[in-house]
Amino acid sequence: MILTNAGELRELLGRHGFTFSKGLGQNFLINPSVCPRMAENSITTPSMGVLEVGPGVGVLTVELAKRAAKVVCIELDERLFPILDETLADFDNTTVIHGDVLETDIAAVIKEHFTGMDVAVCANLPYYITSPVIMKLLEEDLPITSLTVMVQKEAAKRICAAPGTREAGAISIAVRYYSEPKILFDVSRGSFMPPPNVDSCVIKLDIRQTPAVDCNRKNFFRVIRACFSLRRKTVLNCLSSGLSISKNEAALLLDTAGIPQNARAEQLSMENFAAIARQL
Repeated sequence: MILTNAGELRELLGRHGFTFSKGLGQNFLINPSVCPRMAENSITTPSMGVLEVGPGVGVLTVELAKRAAKVVCIELDERLFPILDETLADFDNTTVIHGDVLETDIAAVIKEHFTGMDVAVCANLPYYITSPVIMKLLEEDLPITSLTVMVQKEAAKRICAAPGTREAGAISIAVRYYSEPKILFDVSRGSFMPPPNVDSCVIKLDIRQTPAVDCNRKNFFRVIRACFSLRRKTVLNCLSSGLSISKNEAALLLDTAGIPQNARAEQLSMENFAAIARQL
């Protein structure tokens, strides 16, 4: 069975009485070149384990299973389980778990299934949960080496934007605190069935051994949230509002950190944010 063949995929789905759920952001890949490239970028050695979020009908899962020692998938839609039983029948190194990734104890899953293995995450993420899933995987300090994920193209630009650029936002800084992000390749909307209204992009986040900057993590993220809370305002106003402090106190924070009071959040570096956090 060629899962990227639109006709064969329709026959498979029809045989199982499956209909797409718009609410779950279901768009299945039919471009045959995408999943092999994602798998190659995700898996660095054949002894690795891979955690996949939302396997769908298993198009990416098959490519991962060909290259990795073990693949564990977390799938929310139980209607896909009989389909996955069929499409993954030839692979005894795959396991599908029913669950919502945002509610799943990922550390426990890794401990149970990947003992002694290096683990990577690889997924075609539904657009509506892209940022929450990425931040959950980063914030929980999991024993993973990287995240290779497909996301909406505009989201990819924000996530991978360098600090100090106009595209940078809170998600850009948060992701860079935990990882080294890079854009791998674009994926057109015509690569999916049904096609979404936007183009996609595959990105890779290589997990850092230590955070990008040395400061209190809680204070760092308090500063990030505050600085980007009022996009058109100066960091002076943002800190005052976001941290519930007076403008004089916010000015003192900035002066002590060596940052101009009229600067804007997108102009600041990682070290600038860390310097403010240290003053807290």
